[in-house]
Amino acid sequence: MADTNKDKILTYILTPFSWIYGGVVGFRNYLFDKGVIKSERFEVPVVSVGNLTVGGAGKTPHVEYLVDYLSAVYNVAVLSRGYKRKTKGFVLASRKSTPDTIGDEPYQIYQKYGYRIKVAVCENRTKGIKELLNIDPSINLIILDDAFQHRFVKPKVSILLTEYRRPYYKDKLLPLGRLRESINSKYRAHYVIVTKCPESLQPLDYRLMISDLGLLAFQKVFFTRYSYSGLMPVFPDDSPYSVQLATLTENDTVLLVTGIDNPRGFIRYFKQFNCKVKICNFEDHHNFTRKDTEHIAKVFDKLKCSRKLIITTEKDAARLSCCPYFPHYLKSRTFYLPISVHMINRPEEGDFMQMLKKSIDATEL
Repeated sequence: MADTNKDKILTYILTPFSWIYGGVVGFRNYLFDKGVIKSERFEVPVVSVGNLTVGGAGKTPHVEYLVDYLSAVYNVAVLSRGYKRKTKGFVLASRKSTPDTIGDEPYQIYQKYGYRIKVAVCENRTKGIKELLNIDPSINLIILDDAFQHRFVKPKVSILLTEYRRPYYKDKLLPLGRLRESINSKYRAHYVIVTKCPESLQPLDYRLMISDLGLLAFQKVFFTRYSYSGLMPVFPDDSPYSVQLATLTENDTVLLVTGIDNPRGFIRYFKQFNCKVKICNFEDHHNFTRKDTEHIAKVFDKLKCSRKLIITTEKDAARLSCCPYFPHYLKSRTFYLPISVHMINRPEEGDFMQMLKKSIDATEL
């Protein structure tokens, strides 16, 4: 009862601020729509990937999903803003890059695909695109990571992501909810992808979700899920052995270290295994400090079991692998769980990529 009253009071206090925020963002979008503020279109096709809410929709895994397919057909570059990096301006990812210089998500993308694509960061996406094309004029496709609200660039294809369990139509504008802008902004998208779906999705669930999304006839909807691969060492040089989750018993314990916006799906995945689970949560894009690593070590050392491991997300592994404070004795016991994206209905994989390629190659969309 007390929590209900607190929620009502909080809603009462935040609602006016939500209206003000919505008015400001709505006016900004109006100026873009009317051409008062200009959006620049480039000759090179630009694919924008983003969402309406703050964090948690799976933008980076879906950018990687696009890179996997499209880099076989195009000379791809990925441009991100480099959230929480400690540098400014345009930075091209290189072997010397770290999460501090380009951000954890661009660093993760570069580590996986840097051998075949360009990865760069820049707060000003217009400037970033021009810099990339100046460095490599052969680039013929640019993917913008987290750019749905960056309207200074007019993308040829706009992909909007929304979580299955937290869809945009059930949310409210900041600060009352998590929406960055009105749900009417969904009409700017060419494709809408419902992410993090359960594998057990039924035909009725599809129809209800598509109806609730409230899209126009030209907007195509697809449904994706995550799948996890086998454990990989965060510190390969210090991990002489591999571990299979299926071999863990009730006498074993895993310490899950997460610094992502919504770790519930990651944590839920471990319920299928026999081992005990201990959780150590940090905020999204967390930069691990000496104090943080000491806390992780303290929690780990207190675990009483036959075998114990530290398991983290792929995004957190990017930061931990470059953390100078991580205890050396824990490195051989620290692993991450690689993540990949798949369509719920596998035949739709080819349909989506075929439609996307057609949109990219079209003279006019």
